Amino acid sequence: MTKKIVAKKKVPAIPRSMPTEGRDPKGGLTDVGREYYRLRDGANLKPGAKGPADTPEKMRRKGSFLVRMFTNPQGPMVKNGKPTRLALSANAWGEPIPKTLEEAYALAAEGRKLLGKYGVSRKKSKARG
Repeated sequence: MTKKIVAKKKVPAIPRSMPTEGRDPKGGLTDVGREYYRLRDGANLKPGAKGPADTPEKMRRKGSFLVRMFTNPQGPMVKNGKPTRLALSANAWGEPIPKTLEEAYALAAEGRKLLGKYGVSRKKSKARG
């Protein structure tokens, strides 16, 4: 009995760290950064929902982002006179860049408010359908 040798497909190597063009200098990720996470983790990241959260999906996405990132922020909002990546991430979602922890907590409170509105709109749609 002979063994069949199967050639393995060469998969492009995923870099250990995100390429610099993956980070948007204004905050958030670029298409390159989202593609990096898709290859590395299988994540399907979408760009931040800019503008008013006027649809249930935007309310849910923006609200959960703000609550997750700014309820217990890890690190300062401004370092060496410049906003940190954490603070700039708020800008990627169309929010003002927080300069103090109080402003970050206010963003988290706004996120909770959006999630509350989302819950109400979801209940209304279930009652209709």
